[in-house]
Amino acid sequence: MSERIPALQALRAFEVAARYGSFTRAAQELALTQGAISHHIKTLEGLFDCALFERRGPKLSLTASGRVLAQELKVGFKIIDNACALLKKERNSIRLKAPSTLTTRWLLGVLDGYRQSGPPSHVQLSSVWMDIDSVDFYSEPYDAAILLADGRFAADIDSLKLFEEWLLPVCSPDYQRTLAHGLAGLQGGEYLHCSADRRDWRRWLARLGASQAGLERGQLFDTLDQGMSAAQQGAGIAVVDLLLARTELDAGRLVAPIPQAVATGEGYYLTWLKSSPQARQIQVLGEYLQARVQQLPAQGVDYLYD
Repeated sequence: MSERIPALQALRAFEVAARYGSFTRAAQELALTQGAISHHIKTLEGLFDCALFERRGPKLSLTASGRVLAQELKVGFKIIDNACALLKKERNSIRLKAPSTLTTRWLLGVLDGYRQSGPPSHVQLSSVWMDIDSVDFYSEPYDAAILLADGRFAADIDSLKLFEEWLLPVCSPDYQRTLAHGLAGLQGGEYLHCSADRRDWRRWLARLGASQAGLERGQLFDTLDQGMSAAQQGAGIAVVDLLLARTELDAGRLVAPIPQAVATGEGYYLTWLKSSPQARQIQVLGEYLQARVQQLPAQGVDYLYD
């Protein structure tokens, strides 16, 4: 027999502690004592004859050896989870993570139609606020995620592009009537920002070669949905995703004071692990979502690539 393999409990204790950078958090997740986690780590360090963690004051960090082991165990435990999922009754269920604004403005309605069409899998949707869209399939409880990204994903990730992001400034019809004509009038209005770094306004103004002076003013919101709602209520002008504002624009509840949409080079992608047991079911879901993307409104709007 080959050299002794460490106990699975010890490896799991290390993997969770490495993920959180905390013995306390690992103990909480695994329903163990902090002392038990520490004992497991010491056992592994003795077996491997190297340190896995180091302390710098109150901070706990991985050593070089610890980082290597943590990365490999992260993959290994995901393989185990996938193998177990094949035998569970929930194997026909897709746990989907999606941004909150995308969920409320588009995804919920599309998934309702998906359920009524009698699909081969059930979708368990989690709407999550993410300032920067991300997912870690090895530590988060999801089979798939919809992310706003540039399409460059890790080698172990499959993806399907749903639609591109186009940015457009919008406000209420009444607020538009208070603005002077052109960019100068727009910049004299009240900016509404849907992220703390004001990135959407910066991108849109940069593409038009306009001054970014005054971007520090204006109200800040946590989500695109909040910014759109504030614009609709006449609080100012928000830069929003054109497709997600489609319903309000078509109904006239929002208008574009300068109807020039800017492509950011990013888009919404359905993503999943290539090794996922539900890979084929997720692909079917993605093709359904793709087919339900509305065409961008063309009348009166110019489209500019970034």
